[in-house]
Parts: sequence; C-alpha cells; structure tokens
Amino acid sequence: MSRKHAAYVVLLAGLGAFLVGWFGRGLAFAGNAPLPGSEEDPLVSRAYVDSVLAMKVVEVSPGQSLIGYSGTEIILRAGTATVIDSELGGLCDCTEGVDLTKGANVPTNHLLLVPRDDGRGIKATSKVVVMVRGKFDVK
Repeated sequence: MSRKHAAYVVLLAGLGAFLVGWFGRGLAFAGNAPLPGSEEDPLVSRAYVDSVLAMKVVEVSPGQSLIGYSGTEIILRAGTATVIDSELGGLCDCTEGVDLTKGANVPTNHLLLVPRDDGRGIKATSKVVVMVRGKFDVK
C-alpha cells in the first residue's frame, strides 16, 4: 500500500468516525424531546391563545386601582391616572424607556409593563379606559 493510499484511508476513517459521533449525538438528544400533545408539550386551541394574547378594554372608576401581575401590559386610552409602585420600583414605560414611580401621571397611549407580582398598577383619578393584556385585579 502506498503512502498516498494510506493517507486516504486514515482521512476517510477519521471522517467516518466524526459523522458517526455527530449523528449519534443528534439521536441522543432527540430521545429527550417531549411528545406533541403530552403534559410536557400540550396542544392548545386557537381560542385559548387568542384569549391570552388579546387586549381587554377595561373601565376603571375614579378612586379604583388596576393592579397588574408579572408581565401585565397596560395602555391608558382615556382619562387620568397615577402610578402605584412598590419598594422594588415602578412601572416600565416601554414607549419612553423610563421607570414611572409612585404618584407619576400615567401618560396616554404609552405601553406600560408590570415587572413583578408586588402590587404595582395604576390608580384612576377620573373615569379611565385602559387596554390590558395579562392578569389583573380592579380594586
């Protein structure tokens, strides 16, 4: 066997070992994927997804508070309201890129985000109309 022929054999053997390892690794990870429709990867209906993603229009009376939970999005459409914050901070005004703290006026048509479940939200100073996406309570 010539040196050139031996080099090809070694190269092909190395390439073969690499491919076997690569595909073997892929098969090992594929076994850990949850089955579609199982408890680990449930199927959901379009109506459920739409209900979770849809913004609800909510009217809040003067003196009432709308308290959001982690990830709740709030947009003030009409009326006036002030911010309710917590010890850890206020509401994220995603439109301006600032943190709104206690007593600040809620700007109209700005997307506000509640970062934690710690009692943050808005307090209506007049009758307000808000669009809300996510879990919330009106008190």
